[in-house]
This record gives sequence, C-alpha cells and structure tokens, in this order.
Amino acid sequence: MISVLVVDDQAMVREGFSALLDAQDDIRVVGDAGDGISAVRAAAELEPDVILMDVRMPGMDGLEAARRIMEEREETRVIMLTTFDLDEYVYDAIGAGASGFLLKDAPGSSLVEAVRVVAAGEALLAPSVTRRLLSDLARRRVQARPGALDEITDREKEVMVEVARGLSNSEISEALFISEQTVKTHMSHILTKLGLRDRAQVVMVAYESGLV
Repeated sequence: MISVLVVDDQAMVREGFSALLDAQDDIRVVGDAGDGISAVRAAAELEPDVILMDVRMPGMDGLEAARRIMEEREETRVIMLTTFDLDEYVYDAIGAGASGFLLKDAPGSSLVEAVRVVAAGEALLAPSVTRRLLSDLARRRVQARPGALDEITDREKEVMVEVARGLSNSEISEALFISEQTVKTHMSHILTKLGLRDRAQVVMVAYESGLV
C-alpha cells in the first residue's frame, strides 16, 4: 500500500486529490497539510511514501518544504504540483530532490499513475516540462560539472538521452533494442557513477552537460 501526504493551500484541491487517491486499491492518503511548515511536520510524523506538494504556498513554499523533507527522509518521494505550464520552479524542484513534476490540470489518471511510478523509484515529469521547459531552463542556466560524464559508457549515455526525452524503462528498451532489465542495470550504474538520486536528476545532468 502506497501512503500519500497531500499538501496544498487550497482545501478543495486537497480534498479532491485525497478522494481520487483514496479510491485506488493500492493507495492510502495518510494526511494533508495547507502550507510548507505543516508539510514538514506531517512528513516527519506520518513518514509517507509519496508527497504531493504544491509549489506556490504562503509562508514556506513547496520547494523549501521539499528540501527540508529530503534532508530528513531521503526515501520519501515528492511530486511537485503547479498550475502554471511555464513555471520556472521546475528546475529548482528537481534540484530540491523532487521525483516528479505535474500540472494541476492533468487528468486524474495521470496523477494516480504518477504516484505509482514515483513510489516504484522512477521519476515522472509532465511531457511539456521534459521536452520544452526543462530544456529551455538548462540552456539559460548551464552548470555542467567538468568531467561528470567521463566514467559513463557510450551505451549509458544513450540511455541518459532517452531518459531526458521522457521515456520509461520499457520505452527505452524498445528504442535501444535491449531488455528492460538491461535498462535498469544501466540506470543503476549511471546513478552510482554520477552520485545522483533518481531519474529526474539524470535528466538535469543530461541537459546541463550538453549531452542533450
């Protein structure tokens, strides 16, 4: 059972998301919070598997809350939610350790799937974010680490490119004509060699390094 904490400053949004997720057989909403400070406290008390975190909230925003939660509990996965398709917070959200980034107007099925994907240890970015916004942010805020990719093999670089395109493990398997287990092995090596947390940070490094 996937435990979820819902964080948003609008009560109707919290109630709507909670009702949608609680209706799933494999997901249970364990609590909610209306601001960043309350989210940090609730995360420490409830220890949820996944947190749906609104980006813009009064007081402590979702980014700062995510950073603090990640510092205390790395195993918790955070999905950042925003109303704005051109929200430049996405770059900082990934940097803060978020594993997912979705728009609030996404279909309910997308939200449910995002929770499952992130809980399974993968990352999920809204397609518009992966293919357009993140690319634009990376071009304007390049912070490539010298030699970051020296230990990465050519095949692992190919996998990184496909991850940056927003493909899942099964889609990468089909694109590169390798087994899904081999994709997972490559991803494990990439994360270890680069010292990264998850796929979202792989996307960031792929853009920052100029690989994509």
